[in-house]
Amino acid sequence: MAWDFSTEPGFEEQLGWMRGFVREEVAPLDLVFPHLDHRVPPPWLRRVVDPLKTEVKQRGLWACHLGPELGGKGFGQVKLSLMNEILAPYQWGPTIFGVQGPDTGNAEIIAHYGTEAQKTRYLRPLLEGEIFSAFSMTEPQGGADPTLFECRAARDGDEWVLTGEKFFTSNAQHAAFFIVMAVTNADVSPYHGMSMFLVPADSPGINILRPTRYMGEAEDGMDHPHIRYDAVRVPLDSLLGPEGEAFTVAQTRLSGGRIHHAMRAVGQAQYAFDMMCERALSRRSGDQPVSAKQLVEEAIALAYAEIEQFRLFVLRTAWKIDQGQGYSREVRKDIAIAKVLSYRVMRSVLDKAVHIHGALGTTDEMPLARLWQLVPGYGIWDGPTESHISTAARLILKGRVPASGLWPTEWVPARTEAAEKKYAEALLERARAAGDAAEVPAGA
Repeated sequence: MAWDFSTEPGFEEQLGWMRGFVREEVAPLDLVFPHLDHRVPPPWLRRVVDPLKTEVKQRGLWACHLGPELGGKGFGQVKLSLMNEILAPYQWGPTIFGVQGPDTGNAEIIAHYGTEAQKTRYLRPLLEGEIFSAFSMTEPQGGADPTLFECRAARDGDEWVLTGEKFFTSNAQHAAFFIVMAVTNADVSPYHGMSMFLVPADSPGINILRPTRYMGEAEDGMDHPHIRYDAVRVPLDSLLGPEGEAFTVAQTRLSGGRIHHAMRAVGQAQYAFDMMCERALSRRSGDQPVSAKQLVEEAIALAYAEIEQFRLFVLRTAWKIDQGQGYSREVRKDIAIAKVLSYRVMRSVLDKAVHIHGALGTTDEMPLARLWQLVPGYGIWDGPTESHISTAARLILKGRVPASGLWPTEWVPARTEAAEKKYAEALLERARAAGDAAEVPAGA
């Protein structure tokens, strides 16, 4: 197994270009056109963003999350990690590079399970950034537990009829289509009784009950609404993947989405850390910068360590995926831990960064407030932190066995006795050489 922490010169040159391009061309979009990054741009905005997207495409950096056979660039997860770290601090970053969520995961589902007609109508324009999509899974009463879902899809002739409610269907009001998870057989285990559907957004019977916003978002920010599907009819071929296999289909999306969230968390934590270091060197207390204070030094050192450990863990997990392990049990364990670390590292680093900035850090005059608002989301998106801790623990323990006897395997008295028997002859010779019969082990 070869290990290499370097990046190929050609791709490092691309990353260098990205850093300058994102700082000079993408970051300003957040300031003058906030909340417009996940919707089809009006003509006046297209004249601004389309040339930027064209530059990205000419550099070969557009929609790199899918393999060439699926319409993407096939960069692999390690390269995506390095790219996402640069893009993540800015709302417009992923959109300008064609890797915005929830569209990346939805594109993977259609690429793997969609019909040719669906790929033509939805996947191609989705990859080109011409349309946007939504993933409709969570339900009001079920939260993150899909075994409690109640939204149903019943077959009626040559159609499926969807009835039920969903919550937090992100970007629903600006999506061209939804991917909906629904119960198709209530008489079997939920793990084999749910199916996934592609539902056009203009289908009759889709009712947005209220356009819920994420905390602190403006009214024109991305919506995460409560939706009611009232006898929504779609053709039979709207089924994505085999009937009853929604969990398998969802895993295609969610595992990738979770590691991508972790990649973005690295970049956002690093962005906060860079601001923290600058502020610590600039802000004064008495005749010294606050960076000279021991508790500030501790905060900086610990934040650095947290980010570096997190970054390496995410890159190693991405590397495992690239090595052909896909979303195997071994990798799913690491993805679960990466999800947990996303929340914990973001919370820890942002807390330190805001505190060192003082009152300024709590205002909307710094990007820290927006990043701080993301922290609770990292503990909830794609399942709560607690469920991923439980998942990781079960996967870690799977295949391990309890001690065979009363005492632990590494119990020192038993191991010492076994070692003395193994080396009894040497111990006897040592005792004789020392002329001390008392050192001769019993039974030697």
